[in-house]
Amino acid sequence: MDCVFCKIRDGEVPAMKLHEDARTLAFMDINPLNEGHLLVMIRAHAPTLLDASEEDLAAVIRTVRRMAAAVQTVLNPDGINLLQANGEAAFQSVRHFHMHVVPRWKGDGKGLTWTLVRGDLEKIRATAEKIRAAL
Repeated sequence: MDCVFCKIRDGEVPAMKLHEDARTLAFMDINPLNEGHLLVMIRAHAPTLLDASEEDLAAVIRTVRRMAAAVQTVLNPDGINLLQANGEAAFQSVRHFHMHVVPRWKGDGKGLTWTLVRGDLEKIRATAEKIRAAL
């Protein structure tokens, strides 16, 4: 299987991991919409919400809540978007169930879709360290 998220899970592709448990993995998005943009994926390979187990989905929401709380503590955004896409027509770019946790600020000029632009990896790494410390 050629799934980049499975490769991240298995340590074959590097990622700035924030949290791992038996069912989920949280890591920084390297194409962030805003500072602190992170992803929470299920460990089991399931392409979409409809393919994932109820237990995995419940675990993802618990991890998303924990990550959002850490982001709120570290970055104090005005809001946080939780985004999840199923299928190409819904702009799902990786066929492995995951959710985006995206900090938002009033006037940030961003919408709900964005062009992937590689972020500053050192800045992403520094933000990851702050979020990990807040967990």
